[in-house]
Amino acid sequence: MIEDIKKKLWATADKLRANMDAAEYKHIVLGLIFLKYISDTFQIRRDELTHRFTNKKDEYYVAEDATEYLVSQELEDRDYYREVNAFWVPEEARWEKIRAQAKQPNIGKLIDDALSVIETANPKLKGILDKRYARAQLPDGKLGELVDLISSIGFSAAGQNAKDLLGQVYEYFLGQFASAEGKKGGQFYTPASIVRTLVAVLAPHQGKVYDPCCGSGGMFVQSEKFIETHGGKLGDVSIYGQESNPTTWRLAAMNLAIRGIDFNLGKEPNDTFTKNQHPDLRADFIMANPPFNISDWWHGSLESDSRWLYGTPPQGNANYAWLQHMLYHLKPNGRAGIVLANGSMSSNQNNEGEIRKKMVEADVVECMVSLPGQLFFNTQIPACLWFLTKQKITRKGEVLFIDARKLGTMISRAQIEFAEVDIQKIAETVHAWRGDGEVNVTYEDEAGFCRSVALTEIVEHGFVLTPGRYVGSEAQKNDNEAFTENMQKLTETLGEQMVKGVELDALIRQKLGGLGYEF
Repeated sequence: MIEDIKKKLWATADKLRANMDAAEYKHIVLGLIFLKYISDTFQIRRDELTHRFTNKKDEYYVAEDATEYLVSQELEDRDYYREVNAFWVPEEARWEKIRAQAKQPNIGKLIDDALSVIETANPKLKGILDKRYARAQLPDGKLGELVDLISSIGFSAAGQNAKDLLGQVYEYFLGQFASAEGKKGGQFYTPASIVRTLVAVLAPHQGKVYDPCCGSGGMFVQSEKFIETHGGKLGDVSIYGQESNPTTWRLAAMNLAIRGIDFNLGKEPNDTFTKNQHPDLRADFIMANPPFNISDWWHGSLESDSRWLYGTPPQGNANYAWLQHMLYHLKPNGRAGIVLANGSMSSNQNNEGEIRKKMVEADVVECMVSLPGQLFFNTQIPACLWFLTKQKITRKGEVLFIDARKLGTMISRAQIEFAEVDIQKIAETVHAWRGDGEVNVTYEDEAGFCRSVALTEIVEHGFVLTPGRYVGSEAQKNDNEAFTENMQKLTETLGEQMVKGVELDALIRQKLGGLGYEF
């Protein structure tokens, strides 16, 4: 049912955007979904409180009209809303007020005004809500139609499951917009199956979680889902992030706020390298999908930066800047999972090979995973996962290599997705290798998929960290048939195909001859 709702909503919303660019329209739609959700959850809480206080009216020992007055006063106590992570929504900003005016020519300004009063009433949202509706370049009437469409999302009807419904709709729309935007879309959205893989391997039960290029906040959302699934509670982790794009920074804040997740995304959107928003942070877990191979990241102020413990990264590629930035921000026993282009595993250009050599020698590389192609919206560049730790508890002097290129399922002509069984296979392999108690499985090398390799062997391979170089080939099945029998069958099949080929060749000549063509 929810899948049908999501697809129907997306199809209608996408139709309404007419010629507006998906990158712009994304914020229009997601902002309205946010506004509808916080208005509905506010009303759900208000109805609960009305019922509670009305049923306690005998405790007031006053006249009926006085009781109604006291109830109305109780309903204005904002602490009752904060305790269930519901935002306070002033009357003029509530969804039904907006919907009633959806056909007005100034509906864009009315929405902007509603967002402004919500920010004023909720300091945590200050500067986060994107007020762009009055200047939205939508054809006449389309914004009002979009308001009517968003009205069909039944957060109120979902009751206690409103957050789950919102999360599913929001994540689905983020994914669809990323697909619609193509290359640019991947800058704010990492496919959910990749995020779930990072989370499953790192297992962030509690502590500080950090993403220095957080996009729309998907890493944090999946971390909270993991915790809840494993018996923890919201708030067991502290969320820290940074994002340089102002509109994406707001998107991340909304994505977390609607789920009741406390977060610190820094005072403002800014560049992670030159204006680090969390310079003193030491995190238990770091998860990130930084932009691949960016060449315009360098600034003169970064020379001799304390983060470059293993060497100054090349000015023309930030891959090893990201790796070292994350190691710098890890606690001694913390773990990091990073998505990078495959080239990062073997490049020797401009000091990258020397930095990788020092990282391997320092034994901070825990696991390398090569990924299948077509996993990302924004690039066809083959990618990999780096898992790092400052102090290994087990498996010192070894690196686990996993070749996951054969995993995944095609979900469209252009994209592959990891199924849960794929994610579980990768995560269980890592946990078993570490021996950290997450799974009751004994680790064993599996030809073609995984192998634990001593640092001495990695040295022999010139410090290249490509899994395919170490895991070997998948074991071939033995069909117990003699070689001569196999060759006999193959020869017979080939003979039949050659005869058929001659027949088809004669038929083609005949048809062409009938059309007046000879050759």
